Amino acid sequence: MSTPSTPSPAPAGRTRAAVMEDVAARAGVSAMTVSRVLNTPEKVRPQTRARVLAAMRELDYRPNSAARVLATGRSGVLGVVSFDTTLYGPASMLYGIEQAARGAEYTVTIASLRTLTRGAIEEGVDRLRSQSVDGVIVIAPHLSAAEGLRRLPPDLPLVAVAAAQALPVPVAAVDHRAGAVRATRHLLSLGHRTVHHIAGPMDWVDSDARVAGWRHALAEAGREAPDPLPGDWSARSGYEQGRVLAADPEVTAVFAANDPMALGLLRALREAGRDVPGEVSVAGFDDVPEAPFFAPPLTSVRQPFGEVGRLAFQMLLERIDGAEGVPRRTVEPELVVRESTAARAD
Repeated sequence: MSTPSTPSPAPAGRTRAAVMEDVAARAGVSAMTVSRVLNTPEKVRPQTRARVLAAMRELDYRPNSAARVLATGRSGVLGVVSFDTTLYGPASMLYGIEQAARGAEYTVTIASLRTLTRGAIEEGVDRLRSQSVDGVIVIAPHLSAAEGLRRLPPDLPLVAVAAAQALPVPVAAVDHRAGAVRATRHLLSLGHRTVHHIAGPMDWVDSDARVAGWRHALAEAGREAPDPLPGDWSARSGYEQGRVLAADPEVTAVFAANDPMALGLLRALREAGRDVPGEVSVAGFDDVPEAPFFAPPLTSVRQPFGEVGRLAFQMLLERIDGAEGVPRRTVEPELVVRESTAARAD
């Protein structure tokens, strides 16, 4: 049975930081048990672990990271390489990873890059390794990031998120192709003869997969695919391409590769006097928080960012523990149907 430790009294008139013995006393366990919770939590009963973690929070206890590294060979810190963007998808992916790590009592440090070139990725990873991280997650939605990922040190525990196919590293991703298939099938099921597409930038893995899914759904239905119209994820590009589509009376259904482009498309259709969904049905991708408040509320493909973050985090822990192989694991998105899509008017 564990014997509670007695902390040393603080000198009069001075408040000291909590130490391991303080946590042990508050939780009613030994200092050794506190150490196990920090270093090998799987060996501690869940009820005891919860009690110790609660005591740490109450006392604002900060473990000695140097001592932890010496005891376990691990720092309890994970690195994330991302790029400097305000786009909803990458930002939400980063948040999902942070939430998963925090829930397991890991700290996350971030290297934010302006671009995802080979040199930038190597520099970002080197910066994180200098901070003694246990492993690295790279958010790499650009096709150009593939070369940088291939050049990283093989001894580094690493997982890529939203990366290209055929990489020598494990990958966690949303199945964007499946999401595009679902959106396109939905529009075809409403009686539309074909579905037009406003695509994302050519250098994005997500954009490439969504185009592939859109083409696949049309081909399996025996429909010819119109030329996709290039966008850049912005509402402005959706508006500009929307003006082209709005001028064509044959257009009755459009799948936009993300919700901001769908928003621009809706404005272009409204300005041209094309009713949505009476004359033209519109579907997007991402299901941003504002999607239910578009006019009309937008049908969209919802990405489970939290689930992808947990998956990437779990895969990285497996690599840190010595797992081998380069699996690619995907999470299925969900089609959320709202008022922007309806049966084709005859």
